[in-house]
Amino acid sequence: MTESVYRTGVVGCGTMGAGITEVCLRAGLDVRVLVSSAHRVDDARRRVTAGLRRAVAKGRMTPDEHEAALGRLRITPDPAELADRQLVVEATSEELHLKRAVFKTLDHHLADPTAVLASTTSSLLVNDLAEATGRPASVVGLHFFNPVPAMPLVELVLTDRTSEHTAATAETFAADTLGKEVIRTRDRCGFVVNALLVPYLMAAVRMYDQGVADAEDIDRGMTLGCGYPMGPLALLDMIGIDTITSVARGMRDNDTDLITEVPPLLTRMVEEGRLGRKSGWGFYRYDGGS
Repeated sequence: MTESVYRTGVVGCGTMGAGITEVCLRAGLDVRVLVSSAHRVDDARRRVTAGLRRAVAKGRMTPDEHEAALGRLRITPDPAELADRQLVVEATSEELHLKRAVFKTLDHHLADPTAVLASTTSSLLVNDLAEATGRPASVVGLHFFNPVPAMPLVELVLTDRTSEHTAATAETFAADTLGKEVIRTRDRCGFVVNALLVPYLMAAVRMYDQGVADAEDIDRGMTLGCGYPMGPLALLDMIGIDTITSVARGMRDNDTDLITEVPPLLTRMVEEGRLGRKSGWGFYRYDGGS
């Protein structure tokens, strides 16, 4: 029987962690967020509160619902406070050793041996994370997309050892509780979306770097010629040049059959701080510069 999840945990409160926390709170869940140290608690609360305020401003929550949501939120640096969670989503940096350490810690502290352990990884193999635990049957990938409150899709990633109970619980959580559209995928590098998307984005960067066309015409070609809602270079700026570079490198390291070699231009952009919208400059300018 599928278990209804009410007590959730989120590990990490960067862009993805804060977004996942927000949608869980808006769904009426009790949420505990684990951060790496006590001095990160206030910053994490500011991130989540800002997202909830935006939801109120857009008419998606009432002020009373906003206050009630904050009352269901606890942010802590102590992993023991996640002991009673039914499902925990890990949303830390895309580094295997870090994620494995998180999963080992969660495995130690979660009291319920059937509690679901989920990762938001976009380029690592979920099975490599499951191996850090003594409960691989309870491990799945829940790959959310940024911005989490707006993007409707979640990829549910199943390893060969994921139990059907775990899969069903995670799918019900994402689809029925959070209101997301869910697609199931096997545990392969890039899953469905990134395995198709990242090689396309890298090809667009190479085309731009070779001077085949400028950024505007590459993007117009794909929006007007293929009906895409956004061109590849504008999408890279929205995702973040550093983020996509990390994802592409992870995919390259995990599956050499995927054409995800990172063009030198992206590496230079990261080194120069040209990270896209979040830095004010990527393939386009967002800071008023020319």
